[in-house]
Amino acid sequence: MPTFKDVKEAYEVLKPVVKRTSLEKSKTFSKLTKTNVYLKLENLQTTGSFKIRGAYNKIYHLSKKERERGVVCASAGNHAQGVAHASKLMGVKSTVFMPVYTPPTKIIATKAYGAEVVLEGITYDDAAEAAKKYAEEKKMTFVHAFNDHQVIAGQGTIGIEIFESLPDVDAVIVPVGGGGLISGIALALKTLKPKVKVIGAEAEGAQSMKKSLEENKIVPLKSINTIADGIAVKTPKEITFELAKKYVDEVVTVNDEEIANALYMLLQRTKLVVEPAGAVALAAILSKKVILPGKNVVAILSGGNVNLSLLTQIIERGMMRNKLLVKISITALDKPKALRDILNILANLGSNVQAISHDRCTTAVPVGYVKIVITFQTLGKEQIEIIKKELDRKNLKYQILS
Repeated sequence: MPTFKDVKEAYEVLKPVVKRTSLEKSKTFSKLTKTNVYLKLENLQTTGSFKIRGAYNKIYHLSKKERERGVVCASAGNHAQGVAHASKLMGVKSTVFMPVYTPPTKIIATKAYGAEVVLEGITYDDAAEAAKKYAEEKKMTFVHAFNDHQVIAGQGTIGIEIFESLPDVDAVIVPVGGGGLISGIALALKTLKPKVKVIGAEAEGAQSMKKSLEENKIVPLKSINTIADGIAVKTPKEITFELAKKYVDEVVTVNDEEIANALYMLLQRTKLVVEPAGAVALAAILSKKVILPGKNVVAILSGGNVNLSLLTQIIERGMMRNKLLVKISITALDKPKALRDILNILANLGSNVQAISHDRCTTAVPVGYVKIVITFQTLGKEQIEIIKKELDRKNLKYQILS
């Protein structure tokens, strides 16, 4: 089991390698929640996540012979990049096993750091089993993503940084997958300030640590389903589970909609790119799963390696939720200039059209009419009401789809 002494040693080892990431107070999120919300920006860390900390600390402590044989790991992306980059810095060969549905951006980045990538299995747990078998066959060192005391000690250095930057910290909200990050941070902070609350945030569709803590034993999940692929872990392991039992005060869950909203809010209000797994801590605060009015609360933004196609979808859904992007269905006479007249209404009211589709071949549309679906940007709810009044004035039949 790692100790605080291990975390302090890792802190010194990592000083020349990792960034001491900023701890920024957010006026927007503080006002929204009546809490003093601070963001620990590990999404701006080297390799785009906190994982470089544990990976480098682990490989640093390998013997000369172990380094010569090389290392193997399994990861949904962030640990992969951490191991690949740490290995490159120390001249060690690395092989990374990743689930087949890992976002392409993470695969490309891992290869760019010099690792050999093998795609295996549907989940992290599948990739991990394949990686362990490969490591045994090749006599290489398996670098576990979270169930390793040197990896945990490396992640725990974030706790020291938080305490040094904000001695009056009351609570820290930490994303939870396998538990390496929260167990390391909790170990460090509870040693430095025993009264601090350490709260885990898990995806509702992958709440393995929460269920395990509730039943006081490790509970493997049969399946997982969440957009937060970075914390999509079926089973916590012995070391992280025992540390969580000892040091973690509570674990809450957030659903994918709450995660997506937090990610969108981070983009809109702070201009920070954060992956879904990295946004779960803030999601727990914004969705009021954690309520600590007036307290100094730190949300760990654990990573920023987001799938760009998913990011695009989240941005569009966020705009629709806030009525900045609207989709409207209009049934109009199928005659020349009908579409032009509708577009003129939108243009004259300052709306920017993004997409248009026509549908004549449906029984839902009367003969001689056409269904026109238009997606357009607006300035908000007030502008939509003005547009609706103008469409009513023109006697057009319409339906707001979003």
